[in-house]
Amino acid sequence: MIKRLSSVSLLALSISSTAIASETHDDSMTRYRVFIGDHAKPQVTAFDLDNPSKRWTFNTAGQSKLYSVSNNGLIVAVQSDNDQVNFIQSGFHFHDHGAHTDIEINDPVVLKKALQGPRPFHLVEHDGLVSINFDKGGYADVLDSHELTEGHIEVTRVQQNHAHHGFVTSWKDNWLSSVASNEAEEGHAPPRIGLQAIKTDGTTVGELQTCTGLHGEAFSGTYLTVGCKEGVLAAKAGKNGTEYKMLPYPADFPKGEATGTLLGSKSFQIFLGNYGKKGLAIIDPTEAPYMQLVELPFRRVDFILDPVKLQNAYVLTENGEIHRINLLSGEIEKSTRVTAPYSMDGHWNDPRPRLAMAGDNIVITDPNAGLIRLINAKDFSESKSIKIDGIPYNIVIAGGSGISH
Repeated sequence: MIKRLSSVSLLALSISSTAIASETHDDSMTRYRVFIGDHAKPQVTAFDLDNPSKRWTFNTAGQSKLYSVSNNGLIVAVQSDNDQVNFIQSGFHFHDHGAHTDIEINDPVVLKKALQGPRPFHLVEHDGLVSINFDKGGYADVLDSHELTEGHIEVTRVQQNHAHHGFVTSWKDNWLSSVASNEAEEGHAPPRIGLQAIKTDGTTVGELQTCTGLHGEAFSGTYLTVGCKEGVLAAKAGKNGTEYKMLPYPADFPKGEATGTLLGSKSFQIFLGNYGKKGLAIIDPTEAPYMQLVELPFRRVDFILDPVKLQNAYVLTENGEIHRINLLSGEIEKSTRVTAPYSMDGHWNDPRPRLAMAGDNIVITDPNAGLIRLINAKDFSESKSIKIDGIPYNIVIAGGSGISH
């Protein structure tokens, strides 16, 4: 049985989170700023949801995968095909004062300095550090999240055993890194075989933990989880060192599939991962059988967690429907058509919708329509659509609630 918070406890958490965000003050405000990476043009476009006609455009070297880090203070634009990473200050600054949070909003600004290196790809933020893996370089560059929001770019380079499509994350006094095989087919990167603790120079300080075909990583609570052929590998920092546990795929899961994308909740300990093309796996690393399968009616396009209504996750399938998943029951509670169909056949990077959250709205890029759609997370009605020039593709949202003094 997957061990989770009770529905009452989780509802209380959701209400508490909403109450904090909605505390009434004359000077309180809620603002969200959308950042869109175009599929074809080398640029990122930003606008505020309450004033979408005012826009900022930032030129890049190529198509960008976007990440929000440092408590929404910074947007990272990773351009894998163009060997570059740009950093954009979102314009949002939050200051926690215990009983309330102050919010300060300025225009977004791109940092003059960018990172260059061979094929940047996976980004991981943990313990105040941002790590970017350079797949063809055999290393990850690590930067301080807070310093980045202040405009300072200082890099610590962590060496890996071989260049490969992997990741590095901070882990107590060392690093955890994906590990590639010493053997590879000519013209191909070496296959990923596991996870291991290393020093900055790549020297190993722990035993290799087998994780065949390692792909996908996320943090939630005290755990890091990583997708593997054998199951999902969970790591936890204990008093006597790192505790590893392989969470096997349950016997009733479809054979021959695996998890390769993982999301971790920040508010309670649970993970959501893909499983094959038509499934999602709800994962709790604390109690067997560890996983529950959610079978989807069509192939999955994208999925996200709701940061406020903690029991909810949303997934868009290729028939154009958005589905609300209850993470406690594993049931699909509601489904509604929100876009035209997008087939999952074709190239993996063809323009397809991507999802983000802005308060009570699911924000969806609709590349073929040239629109950003705001979908009410409760009833799935469309509250607004915003026309975007070009082919809107990847998306992140910065913002939230606070008091402006």
